[in-house]
Amino acid sequence: MTEIQNPTPHDAFELLMAGNQRFVSGAPEHPNQDAIRRTEIAPSQQPFAVLFGCSDSRLAAEIIFDRGLGDLFVVRTAGHVAGAEVLGSVEYAVSVLDAPLVVVLGHDSCGAIAAARAAADGGKVPGGFVRDVVERVTPSVLAARAAGRETDEGILAEHIEHTVDLLLERSRVLAEGVAAGRLGVVGLSYRLADGSAQLVASHGLDAAVPAAS
Repeated sequence: MTEIQNPTPHDAFELLMAGNQRFVSGAPEHPNQDAIRRTEIAPSQQPFAVLFGCSDSRLAAEIIFDRGLGDLFVVRTAGHVAGAEVLGSVEYAVSVLDAPLVVVLGHDSCGAIAAARAAADGGKVPGGFVRDVVERVTPSVLAARAAGRETDEGILAEHIEHTVDLLLERSRVLAEGVAAGRLGVVGLSYRLADGSAQLVASHGLDAAVPAAS
């Protein structure tokens, strides 16, 4: 596999999606997963993408995008809710490690979204710190419904888009990177059954986003 040195945001996106296509087709190449790669990157790292995704055990980033050691800087929380720690981690990868792409990865059958939908319908809100996760997802559910997006797919897309917008609104580092053409920030929706990742939001790239559902 030929790797791209100093990839642009578009290059990084193409690398990521090519890996997902290999995973979906059942023909992964498992790049950068050997002892040579391990030794090569021990002194330093230069990931080509930051992946901020849901913590769901079915969403292992290096597997579903067919990548290896040093390729992806991964940050994960339940429901991909973003607090200060997440923003700091993403900014570190962009400003210090020079990653040219930030990806927000959501997925269908997300428990955090299901719990937020139940809470919005008057159901019981979980206790403990799980409550905080649900409360952070609930605005996306309400916004989706206000926009007429009642399907599971539509609500998921709304939450991914909301997270992308939140990152850009709260982080000057990310917003300035996009404005300067150094950074792309995208949202992907992952389908558990077939393993495919679909683009639902894009900033700083010329990739086409399908019409909202």
